[in-house]
Amino acid sequence: MFEAKAAAPLRRPLVHVVDDDPGMRASLEDLLESVGYDVASYASAAEWLHGEQVEGSACLILDVRLPGVNGLDLQEQLAREGRHVPVVLVTGHGDVPMSVRGMKAGAIDFIEKPFRDQDLLDAVALAIEEGRRRAPRIQRRLDAQRRFATLSPRERQVIDLVVEGRLNKQIAHALLISEVTVKIHRSGAMRKLGVRSLVELTRLAEALGA
Repeated sequence: MFEAKAAAPLRRPLVHVVDDDPGMRASLEDLLESVGYDVASYASAAEWLHGEQVEGSACLILDVRLPGVNGLDLQEQLAREGRHVPVVLVTGHGDVPMSVRGMKAGAIDFIEKPFRDQDLLDAVALAIEEGRRRAPRIQRRLDAQRRFATLSPRERQVIDLVVEGRLNKQIAHALLISEVTVKIHRSGAMRKLGVRSLVELTRLAEALGA
């Protein structure tokens, strides 16, 4: 008889804490671990950026006022780089413009110190759930990026115009090449991208921009 394999244990959600106050880091570690989270803490944005970025369910508790790169600048840097870690901002010196900036950059919540433990835990739970919801879309985008990276510059030019709805004749005119050359580049690019139709190509391009 075949024995059923045991299911792989579920990874506990990982919460990154970035705060320059050692007492606050220790307090947050104790609180989060008490409700079943794994925690990794850092004293600065630079320390977090150079740390091991573990895959899986995660969120980032980010103090706004940090030495060097501040929390808001780090949040905006992550957004520019396409690193979609859900962020919970915390600060002891909050103001309206600061909170607006953080929320516009995609923060899940903006919490002022001192805060109630439950308020923070609620924000972390919401951030982790948001990360799980985003994960399939982010994975599709990363897959699309990987595929498009295999194209030559000319193949990318042709495919971009195909996605715009241009005919081979129009693409040839725009790029000052022959229709035969357009067809060769188009065929080679679609083979590299792993798509067989314009519909599939369009969906892949949409995932790239998601």
